[in-house]
Amino acid sequence: MTHLAADPLDDAVLAARLFALAPATFKGMVLRGASPAREVLVAALGGSVALRRMPGHIDDERLLGGIDLAASLSAGRPIRQTGLIEEARGGALLAGMADRLDASIAGRLAQALDEGTSALVLLDDASDPDESPPASLTERLAFVCDLSASRGWHGVELHPAVGRFGEVAALGDDALRALAITAEALGVDSLRALFFTGETARGLAALEGRTEAEQVDLVGAVRLILAPRATRLPPREEEARSLDDVPPPPPDGQSDFPDDTDRERQEPDLTEMLVEAAKAAIPVNLLANLAQGKAPRRSSSSGTGQKRKAATRGKPLGARPGMPRGGAKLALIDSLRAAVPWQAVRRREAGIDGHSAILMRKEDLRIRRFEERSARVTIFAVDASGSAAAARLAEAKGAVELMLGQAYVTRSEVALVAFRGTSAELILPPTRSLTRARRTLAELPGGGGTPLALGLDVAREVAETVIARGRSAALVILTDGRANITADGTPGRAQAKTDAEAAAKVIHARGIDALVVDISARPGPEGAALAQALGGRFLALPRADARMIQSAINAVQPIGKAA
Repeated sequence: MTHLAADPLDDAVLAARLFALAPATFKGMVLRGASPAREVLVAALGGSVALRRMPGHIDDERLLGGIDLAASLSAGRPIRQTGLIEEARGGALLAGMADRLDASIAGRLAQALDEGTSALVLLDDASDPDESPPASLTERLAFVCDLSASRGWHGVELHPAVGRFGEVAALGDDALRALAITAEALGVDSLRALFFTGETARGLAALEGRTEAEQVDLVGAVRLILAPRATRLPPREEEARSLDDVPPPPPDGQSDFPDDTDRERQEPDLTEMLVEAAKAAIPVNLLANLAQGKAPRRSSSSGTGQKRKAATRGKPLGARPGMPRGGAKLALIDSLRAAVPWQAVRRREAGIDGHSAILMRKEDLRIRRFEERSARVTIFAVDASGSAAAARLAEAKGAVELMLGQAYVTRSEVALVAFRGTSAELILPPTRSLTRARRTLAELPGGGGTPLALGLDVAREVAETVIARGRSAALVILTDGRANITADGTPGRAQAKTDAEAAAKVIHARGIDALVVDISARPGPEGAALAQALGGRFLALPRADARMIQSAINAVQPIGKAA
């Protein structure tokens, strides 16, 4: 058997067989894409591994277990209830809508994975490729399978292994070195991924009844583990070969002639084969992005509402020890739950026999915690220069008004920066007042040169001020990208382009989300180049009106919407 897969489901079935073979080793799977293929695979996996479904909005008490307050008060002694993690011991938790898992729950699950309490199967239903389950979990799970494009789903079975996982020998140094070189070539810097790759090669050998992993097992392991995690394309053949130019020193007392020469001749062959196998197995959509130099995008907190702790409102979090003062609210049930286990001891200390009132102490008190999303500020930076200024400004004004129309629903604010001539200025500070915006925008001037660098600098300063105040910021830049005024206000197209690129890179380094919209009649390459320097996205919308601009912003970059 060569472990070759024509459909994504084939690889997912192979990964499920490996997971069922050694759940404690592989920790779990991420199954992306709601589809019939995923449903039948989960059903088949449930026949080999005990799956315990985890609700999406589970709390710490149900997840971790603890004192059953009602039963304890009734019995007069602590009654403990088990949590889902403990109930799934020896099997796996099945978490739906994993892309929306709360960070605190993800932390609890990561701890359980590290302790080996249970394994985890994540169902990723995100429609946006940039969305994904928490990295703290996906890093700890061996297999990541995308079934969104799978068309086959009939006859899925997880055939048992022919051999035993524990009877397969550990990989040799040559194989481990080849896997490490392959991981480096793909930009996979996780040691866990490298460990999973080696164990997967052993698991593939066990599935076929072998006691040693062969080259075909190494190829299969690279395809299952490293290819989905690639962050760059492998180097060209001559570059990959150069990685093996320096062989390891021979053992003491041995010559470096026949045996070592043979090993040096064979090792590059194995490495090159694994690198080529990995490149061939990179998912099509990921391969296209890597070919354009786009690494998988990491989530950023600047474009959507940043989370912050609040005392009185927001999404409820677990309670914590503390005094109910300064606006903090007493968590009565949690306080009683903390006191119940100590009642027998406290009654003996106080010389009280039988049942009585609950004896509370200061250390029992718990206060409620809430998580509130901060306001989001969309900062429009508008090119008000040149003959097209009137059209651009008119559409920008309309888009600002439409965004403000959503402000009270989405807790968003809008700001406007205009740049023209030899200067840039904040025309409209962050606001959600539609009346104030209309009054400020009514007589916005236009015409002159294009000081793009100055406009980007002012927009960045506004964004940094917004973020420093605990809110989120994202930039929407309306320009054709054809700068002709330098950062010091003097004419010069070449220097202006260099200054604009430098200002854009500073914004990218700050991690501020940015979207470039070119609404000129004939969009050129300058706008796309600006978006690339910003690390953002680009939209060419010739003849766009205000509503089209607003719709494009909401579709491409969900600014001002609750996460």
